[in-house]
Amino acid sequence: LIQASRELSEKDIPFIGVNIGTLGYLTDTDMSSFEETLESLLRDDYEIDRRMMLDGCIYRGEERIFSDMALNDVVINRNGALRIIDFDIYVNGEYLNSFAADGVIVSTPTGSTAYSLSAGGPIVQPNAHLIMITPICAHTLTQRSIIFEQNDEIVIQMNDNKKLSEERVATYDGESYCNVITGDRVVITRSDKTARLIKTSRISFLERIRNKM
Repeated sequence: LIQASRELSEKDIPFIGVNIGTLGYLTDTDMSSFEETLESLLRDDYEIDRRMMLDGCIYRGEERIFSDMALNDVVINRNGALRIIDFDIYVNGEYLNSFAADGVIVSTPTGSTAYSLSAGGPIVQPNAHLIMITPICAHTLTQRSIIFEQNDEIVIQMNDNKKLSEERVATYDGESYCNVITGDRVVITRSDKTARLIKTSRISFLERIRNKM
């Protein structure tokens, strides 16, 4: 479903998710009720649930070496040996803080129930418009997610990794990725594309949390 959202966002085509596995948090129906869902679609008895997405561009010097979009999150973490990574975070050009951590998750409200939740981040109403930063196992006495306005620009600057081998990677929704090195900048902003999920179910967000979480 995540892959479909990334591909169909370019065409602005709505789609529906059918759960054939276990959790299926983003899906609207499952195989036991799929025929009823089809009938609702044929009657035009459905809503379009628009979800914000993120654009993430990676710069090496002034050159953009990679870019992609994400429905859930853009994650920067270690790749290979179990070593912490060092990075600075800037918001709208202003320095926020420096981190030594296993990585960092920049997520949408949809992604708040994915990796960010496992890393200790809060659950956010999926139709909210915001960007959330959650450090992964930061080497500090406190570790908290930070929430920013949807139009803020998040820049993650990769610092010198203590002269160790360059084993860091930026991953988009767990699908596409690009290795990053010291000096690279990952610039994350709200995408002008949205994922359009078809919704026929009358299950509320709160009920879905109770049933799925």
